[in-house]
Amino acid sequence: MKCPYCGSKETEVVETRDSDDLETIRRRRACLKCEKRFTTYERVENINLVVIKKDGRREQFNRDKLKSGIIRSCEKTKVSLDRIEKIVVEIERELRGADSVEVESKKIGQLIAQRLKKLDKVAYIRFSSVFKRFVDVEDFEKEVKKLIK
Repeated sequence: MKCPYCGSKETEVVETRDSDDLETIRRRRACLKCEKRFTTYERVENINLVVIKKDGRREQFNRDKLKSGIIRSCEKTKVSLDRIEKIVVEIERELRGADSVEVESKKIGQLIAQRLKKLDKVAYIRFSSVFKRFVDVEDFEKEVKKLIK
């Protein structure tokens, strides 16, 4: 493992533990050259998922893209990064547990929307405005009215 501070390849593992989701291993490392510490995460490499976009294009599933979309929706809310990570893990686990390695982007959006709706209404509306492609204020109004019921 290369030190992110000085680039040295001389590092040692100081501590190892499972993450809360039991899907990854967290390792605290120390650089033997600059003596700074850093954290790495290790996860099993899974079969590549393919996302089928609305226009029919196919692209490789990108966990970071999923996470950044949720983070954007949750900006300036009380939703923690830990909770966002748990949502990402749940969704990825569900997608990988499906019968097919191909999944429609619509399905991913629905999974995100379901969780955000329960978690934070503002984040849900923000996500829905992009996912459902709101065009004008009336679209927002309709969705908010559904939430209130």
